[in-house]
Amino acid sequence: MTSPQLPHPDPEETSVETGEVETADDKAPLKTGIGRWRPAGQWALLLVVSVVLAGLLELTGIPAALLMGPMVAGALCGINGATIRLPRPLYYCAQALIGTMIAESISPGILGNLLANAPLFLAIIGSVIAMSTLSGYAISRLGILPGTTAIWGSSAGAATTMLVMSDAYGADTRLVAFMQYLRVVFVAAAASLVARYWAGIDGTGPAIVWFGPIDPISFGETLAVAAIAGFLGKKLRVPAGIFLFPFLIGAALSMSGLIVIHIPEWLLAISYALLGWNIGLGFTRPIITHVGRALLPTVISILVLIGFSGVLAYILTRTLGIDPLTAYLATSPGGMDSIAIIAASSNVDIAFVMSLQTARLLLIMAIGPSLARFVAARTGAKPLP
Repeated sequence: MTSPQLPHPDPEETSVETGEVETADDKAPLKTGIGRWRPAGQWALLLVVSVVLAGLLELTGIPAALLMGPMVAGALCGINGATIRLPRPLYYCAQALIGTMIAESISPGILGNLLANAPLFLAIIGSVIAMSTLSGYAISRLGILPGTTAIWGSSAGAATTMLVMSDAYGADTRLVAFMQYLRVVFVAAAASLVARYWAGIDGTGPAIVWFGPIDPISFGETLAVAAIAGFLGKKLRVPAGIFLFPFLIGAALSMSGLIVIHIPEWLLAISYALLGWNIGLGFTRPIITHVGRALLPTVISILVLIGFSGVLAYILTRTLGIDPLTAYLATSPGGMDSIAIIAASSNVDIAFVMSLQTARLLLIMAIGPSLARFVAARTGAKPLP
């Protein structure tokens, strides 16, 4: 009997924060539900459900409806047996375009902002890392999840490295991947709901001009930056590089006045949908069944981490006078590409949000693996021969 599988992480093919990557299973899984349909039919159903849900979310004023609708649609299809998966090249293109889009909103003061508030930023980022690590340690020690699975799965970033290390320590990589997926979904959903119902941001906003005039030179330069920077990010195997390189390089070129970033709305909508599908389709009925009794503790740990990030956001608003939504998005634990989309759909300081998110990712990349290895050793776990 085959084991239920999430798309497995590959060090060369990673999501921005979650490491959601698919590889072929050793054996084809038993097809159920809409999995019996031809791929064309499954894609058609996914598209229709995505459009309907995105439209409904737009009507309610939820920010980033074009991301959340396809994400929920993908999860519904995945749980009901869909066998389709997003081709990796399309996912890479979506990441690179979203990173380049966010670069347009970065101001020259972002570096100065980081340096001026470095102690506070480090304290907040360190607190998020400490809380996520403590959560994983507690779940592991209570025996809710087998072995050291919870320690690797609770990491608020550097997911690909954590997944590789979890396998080396004999942890269940399927559960680790699922925990990373679930965290991204909860963080994105919570941020979107906070933006709408707490901060009062109406995602409907002004009418979107889907097919406005396109400056061929600016559009060509933007595509070139996204393609070249994304390619460098993948080839150099930098975690989140396919998103991070277009974001950083695009911001540098835009702030220097060398290029004008221009991405039409219809292309952004496609990128949002691709990102949402990639996350949503990772949820399948076999993996939900496999998670079993660990699902509720995992959800509780994620909610605790999100609530803790809200406390940190409150500290930011009191100490720096930052508006609550900007502070909340900046401290949200993971899913940097999803947070970037929500920030772009809201009236917030995107430069501040992305500076803190980027600093968090870099710090987790630097100390996260060693910290998780140290905590795993405290539970008696040792690397496999």
